[in-house]
Amino acid sequence: MNGFWCEAALVNADASAGVSEVATGVRLEVRDGRITGITTGVQPEASDQILNGVVFPAAANAHSHAFHRILRGRTHDGRGDFWVWREQMYRSAAELTPEKYEKLATAVFTEMVVSGFSSVAEFHYVHHQPEGTPYPEPHAMELALARAAVAAGIRLTLLDTLYLAGGIGTPLSPEQARFGDADAQAWLDRLASLRAEIARTFPPDMVSVGAALHSVRGVPEEALKTVARQLPADIPLHIHLSEQPAENEACLQAYGVTPTGLLARHGLLSTRLSAVHATHLTPEDIKLLGDAGATVVMCPSTEADLADGIGPARALSDAGATIALGTDQHAVIDPWVEMRTLELGERLGSGQRGRFSPQELLRAATVGAAASMGTPIASALEVGAVCDLMAVAPDSVRTAGSMPQQFAFSATASDVIGVVIAGELVASHGVHVRLGTPGRLLTEALKEFS
Repeated sequence: MNGFWCEAALVNADASAGVSEVATGVRLEVRDGRITGITTGVQPEASDQILNGVVFPAAANAHSHAFHRILRGRTHDGRGDFWVWREQMYRSAAELTPEKYEKLATAVFTEMVVSGFSSVAEFHYVHHQPEGTPYPEPHAMELALARAAVAAGIRLTLLDTLYLAGGIGTPLSPEQARFGDADAQAWLDRLASLRAEIARTFPPDMVSVGAALHSVRGVPEEALKTVARQLPADIPLHIHLSEQPAENEACLQAYGVTPTGLLARHGLLSTRLSAVHATHLTPEDIKLLGDAGATVVMCPSTEADLADGIGPARALSDAGATIALGTDQHAVIDPWVEMRTLELGERLGSGQRGRFSPQELLRAATVGAAASMGTPIASALEVGAVCDLMAVAPDSVRTAGSMPQQFAFSATASDVIGVVIAGELVASHGVHVRLGTPGRLLTEALKEFS
């Protein structure tokens, strides 16, 4: 057993209602990576590790494409939209090898850890060699990502993605060849093999396998039927949904329904589904997702960077959907910025402040993301929870004078001064305990990409 003494901590008095209070002198007893006792108003014991600042549950990143980090600061010289950006992304994907991807992903996951994330859902579709043939080790890319997560100490839900078409009625392009499988059954077989390999090789509380459908553009209706019938019920399922108006238009023309309606047609809307982006929805789409209790993963910094639009987060939450947050293409890796940007988008779209309370934003970054993952995350500081913590400085130039409950409107990842995952201090003041500064790791990794 070990202990952490927190100078102050956000302790949930009623986790179900999102009510919390900041207590001082909080001692957390920890055994096997979980919180076994909480005492407030006490002094540290001699063996305790000290966490200064205000301690929160660590954040969870519900949507990541690790290799997109290559594009940060390299795709902004000119006009365009998502479709122009996508061509640049394909060029970066073509350069990946298992060795280069492991090095890059280790750096990206390290950046996440020092920023306050303890878990990530990696939406992974770069499966094969560039011409589309499998690697001699058929799971080479997937195992590279898993090793990268273990090196960085982050919990990974590896979302192996089905990607069969370049658009509705369109085959994969040469640039997309390495993303695809022969058909849905081949993907299901590969997914089963991957699950077995990951279970043999990695701790289940640190690395798990989930499933993803790239989009209704990338997965034909016949494949959706196969997935609906055969996908194991015990793993998460994610999909990019209505990210672009063109996707909706193509789906309506081909199938007579919206992308959400197509998923509903085949029984794929449920509490295990995470719909990513969900930017361009009809009122009926919102009702379907809410009635199903689905999770909707908003990625506000990416949606802004790609000029995708402002999704109906408030309406979705009111309808019954769970809101989660992700960093997607990593224009920014910062849980506090994602929280703030979600609310700022709502304000810009509605002309009203306070669309999401600070408590709701924190829940989206923790509890909401937990609903979309296969690994455990700390959704609250409570007995029985995994000991994943994020300590934030209350006296930086950004946070000085802020109420800790309202840090979502002032803090950034630069204010994260300590990160604990599974009861182990893994980062302090922007430096990873084992791997050092993520800036150095990223600089070295990115030298290998044009």
